[in-house]
Order: sequence, then structure tokens, then C-alpha cells
Amino acid sequence: MKPASITDYRAFAKRRLPHFLFEYIDGGSYGEVTLRANISDLEKVALRQRVMVDISQLDLATTLFGQNLAMPVALGPIGISGLAARRGEIQAARAAHAAGVPFCLSTVSTCSLSEVAAAVKQPLWFQLYMIKDRGFMRSLLELAKEKGVSTLFFTADMPVPGSRYRDLRSGLAGAPGFFGGLRRTWQALKRPGWAWDVGLFGRPHSLGNVAPVLGGNSGLDDYFAWMRNNFDGSVSWKDLDFVRETWDRTLIIKGVLDAEDARTAAQVGFDGLIVSNHGGRQLDGVPSAARALPAIAAAVGDKTTILADGGVRSGLDVVRLLALGAKGVLLGRAWAYALGADGEAGVAHVLKLIEAEMKVAMALTGVTRIDQINSNILVK
Repeated sequence: MKPASITDYRAFAKRRLPHFLFEYIDGGSYGEVTLRANISDLEKVALRQRVMVDISQLDLATTLFGQNLAMPVALGPIGISGLAARRGEIQAARAAHAAGVPFCLSTVSTCSLSEVAAAVKQPLWFQLYMIKDRGFMRSLLELAKEKGVSTLFFTADMPVPGSRYRDLRSGLAGAPGFFGGLRRTWQALKRPGWAWDVGLFGRPHSLGNVAPVLGGNSGLDDYFAWMRNNFDGSVSWKDLDFVRETWDRTLIIKGVLDAEDARTAAQVGFDGLIVSNHGGRQLDGVPSAARALPAIAAAVGDKTTILADGGVRSGLDVVRLLALGAKGVLLGRAWAYALGADGEAGVAHVLKLIEAEMKVAMALTGVTRIDQINSNILVK
């Protein structure tokens, strides 16, 4: 029997994944105040229930950045998500494209961009972290163009990694070397299904896109050390020029929470922006996407396309974010839980759940098309 909700998939993933990996997917930074607010603030968004409206024909199709989508949803980038299932990013990308929605691959994915592009053979989205080695960044951007990436997410909210206490407690980070590896191995052995399918037969476990700069040292300890030492804290708006020298396709800035930053992003030429707090994994105490989104939508108007993520646990939540001003919504933990619980089939089922739940929410608020979802369906 398939899980009935994304919450159910979370419970399934917790039972299947090693403790350190589930905590990585599930956790946030510091006291996880923002992580909880992402969910609770969305739950508080009240919708107007309408009656006596002809809702016999519901249409979820939309267009984002020139791409026709079955619904205004995409799978957002999640680092090392390929460890949640055997070659996990490939499985997730296949499920997304079968459902008619985009998949965005993280810079720090387990499967490389080349591997995923070869397996899916449809345009991908790709997420870029700004690192100090600009020569490597340029080569990565060139590779993305070569592999047919249509849309690039420029992640701006991670000049330094957030303090994620769960990763320290679980043994994923903070205890490098023999004892850290032994602790993770023990946790993996307590999940024999994962240990067999992913741990043994899901190799290689290197970080495909950054393997060239990690060299032969490509374990989890090496990844966290590299991330701390190589993310570029000097990045500013002027660095858009560097990216544009190589990238001439759709460019979106990810991690905007402030209306002033949103106006600047529109002025300097980003094609879109993502209202996001990195899933509550960076600065704790910042606003949720649901709280930040209306002011940002008011600030930029139609000058740029707004996407949003954070706290989405249902198709109803997708409709809520669209009503608050987003044109599209990124799923994060929702698809990671499903991938960890049931691989490609799990991700495909979650997307079907999202679609069905969106249709119910649209019908009961009296709208039949995506372009009809706006602040008019909100309780003032």
C-alpha cells in the first residue's frame, strides 16, 4: 500500500535510511526555529472556500522560463541526495520528467551532471554554488551548457555553511577520520536494505561534479572540509558579470528573503528569483518563505519571475505559495523523503499526490487554471 501523504513518506524514509542520512535530509540549523516556521506559517495561510462554481475542467499546466510544465512544480536541488537511493538523482530526475516537471541537480550531487543528463536525455536545471576556484566554475558552466541545461540556479544564501547541529550529533560531520567513518558504517549496517542496495551496489559515492577538485579524497569528510574551505564569502552583485561571461541562458538567484535584495536582483538582470531560506538550514530565525513572499512579490511585480520553496508538504501548500505570489514552487524534502522510502516510484507517487491535492484545493477555492490563483483566494 502506497503512503497517503508526504508525512507518511517521511516516516518510511526514517525507517529505511541510516540515521546520519535521514538527519541530514530532515534537519535544519541551530534550534531549527525557521525549519518549523516554514511548515507552521504555510499551515496558517487561510483560503477562501467558494461554492457554486463550475470546476468540472481543471487545468494545472503552466509555462516557466519558456518551458511547458504539467504543473507549476519542480524538484529543487538537494546535496548528496543520490545517497537516499541507488544513483538517487537519476531516479528522481526520471520521475520528474515522466510527470512533466523539471528536476534541478545540485552542484554537490552524488551523481554527476554528465551521468544524469545521459540517463534522462531531457533538459535539466542545475544549481551552482559560488566557489573560489573560478577556473573550475567556468568549466562547470561550460559542461552544463554542453549537457543541455536550460536553467541555472545561482545560490546566494550560502557564503558559509550554516551550523547544523543534527549533522554533528549524527556523525555525518564533525568527527572526521576513522571513528567518524566507523560510526556511519555502524548506522548503515542497522539498515541492511540500504546498506545492500545503496551502500554496496550504489557506488561510486563520490561527489560527481566536484570530484575533479577533490581528487582522490572524495568521502563525506572530504566533502565537508572542501565546502568549509572553498565556498566564496566575497561574492557580491558584481560577480553576476563573471557568470554571464559563460552563461547566456536562463539565470535565477536562489535564497532571497528581503524585498530590497529582490529589487536589486531584478535590476541587475536575473531572469527569476527564488524566495527561500535554504530549507531552514542556514540562518535560523529568518522569515519563512510564506512570510517573506508577499512583500517580495509586491516589490518586484512583473519585473522578474518568482519561485518559492520551504515547508511544502502537500499540493495544498503549493496552492498557498502560488496565492502568496509565486509563479512556481520547488519541492525539497518532499521528494527526498519519497526517494529514500521508495526510489523513483516514491518520487513519482509524491508528484501524483501533489497533483491530486492541488486539484482539490483549486476546486474548493473556485479556480480552474493556474493563472487564476492569486491573493483573491486568500482570506484577508
